[in-house]
Amino acid sequence: MNKQSEAFLKDLLEVPSPSGFEQPAAKIWRDYVKKSVDELIPDVHGNSIAVLNPKAPFKFMLAGHIDEIGLMITHIDDKGFIYTAQIGGMDPALLIGQRVKIMTAKGPLLGVIGRKAIHQMTSEERKKNVEMDNIWVDIGADSKKTAQKRVAIGDPMVVDVVCRKLNGDKLVSRATDDKAGAFVVAECMRALSKRKLNVSVIGVATVQEEIGLRGAITSSYQVKPDAGFAVDVTFASDHPDTNPKKTGEVTLGKGPVLHRGPNINPIMEKELFKIAKQKKIACQVTAEPHGTGTDANAMQLSRGGAATGLISIPNRYMHTPVEVISMKDLDNTVRLIVEYITAHPAKRDYRP
Repeated sequence: MNKQSEAFLKDLLEVPSPSGFEQPAAKIWRDYVKKSVDELIPDVHGNSIAVLNPKAPFKFMLAGHIDEIGLMITHIDDKGFIYTAQIGGMDPALLIGQRVKIMTAKGPLLGVIGRKAIHQMTSEERKKNVEMDNIWVDIGADSKKTAQKRVAIGDPMVVDVVCRKLNGDKLVSRATDDKAGAFVVAECMRALSKRKLNVSVIGVATVQEEIGLRGAITSSYQVKPDAGFAVDVTFASDHPDTNPKKTGEVTLGKGPVLHRGPNINPIMEKELFKIAKQKKIACQVTAEPHGTGTDANAMQLSRGGAATGLISIPNRYMHTPVEVISMKDLDNTVRLIVEYITAHPAKRDYRP
């Protein structure tokens, strides 16, 4: 991965973009691809749609969701302490002691998540699960009135952590689910702009995936793809307390994950494996016996349906502030998609 790509990835991961508030990340994404594509369309929902070779009749869509999980202010008490609800889903226990960045009308504001000190807890309290109603956000206000001058009901926030490199090519950050996928889509569009294409390629940074695949539903309806890939993350099984019998064997650094199941078009599946073998791109495989819960679901079911595939990036500790991915996996995911689309004929019958 070159330095320009690394800088883009870091910027994308660190800017707050909880579902419904993706605008800052979407702007970074659009600015990165705009010089490489023929058309760039931000829609009313917040999706960012980039197009290559728009006159080709066959439309191939790439989707990676740019939103992340977060919190939203629901109540401010008389002493100025803030209570929140989740945007998306995470283990509340992971929030204790975290710094948060609140997206206010006046700009970002720092807060911290507090809880009753362990010294003051009874033995029974220590055994209880952490719930959202017994943790709070402290912005240093001394009254409700003071707090209301700085924040408002409905303001979103994210855990305030920076993106860092670990050993080798490993990267740790919040929101690799699924800004890593949005990154891959952007890199694919830039790479494909230098290739001869037989099809129209529409890359979409989708919004509101974490609250119900909402951006993929509206963008797929607008794009009307004949075929497409969703790019997301999937559960790595190479750390303690995982069960490969349920999730499959998925290891960081061993390549993108291809999936088999009803959400995946069988002809597309066959062609993906063929390209991976021809180009010697290492891949991993998991079984998906149901809908995948990703943008691939929405793409497959839009209008009269589209041939859909899912390509996933191995991810440790999903929906935590310390998600870990491999940059080599990102590069190989880009390479696989670019080679597949470059080799795609002007028309392909994906009917099983």
